[in-house]
Amino acid sequence: MAKGLHSVIRLHKWTVDEKRRALGQLQSQEEQILRMQRELQEELAREQALARQDVTFAMAFGRYLPRYVARRDALARALVDIRRRIDKARQDLAEAFLDLKTFEITQASRDLAEKRERDRKEQERMDEIGLTLHRRREQQRKDGGF
Repeated sequence: MAKGLHSVIRLHKWTVDEKRRALGQLQSQEEQILRMQRELQEELAREQALARQDVTFAMAFGRYLPRYVARRDALARALVDIRRRIDKARQDLAEAFLDLKTFEITQASRDLAEKRERDRKEQERMDEIGLTLHRRREQQRKDGGF
């Protein structure tokens, strides 16, 4: 059974690693969306500066603004969605980690019990050897040896 538990532990470690990687990818996507939002803000500032400088750019800014709002809103929705997915991925990772720790603790407990049993049997063998040697010495003493 212990061998089977080690296999289960390896599988759970792999699962935890996969969930960590998935979370990392989601966090990278979040960073990308945040970067895109910053770039969009910088673009808006540039467009506003141009619109203030020239009437032609001011007219073009009127057509630019609805596209900016649509892109801003789409990025905001994407950010909400990715953060929801990150929260879910964190929960999944926490559950997988808890499962892994449960199996590791169980295996450690089994390993300790097996070690104690081996130690107990070894002590019994050593006690038996000691007792046998003691009996032989006593017998030899009674028989006139030593």
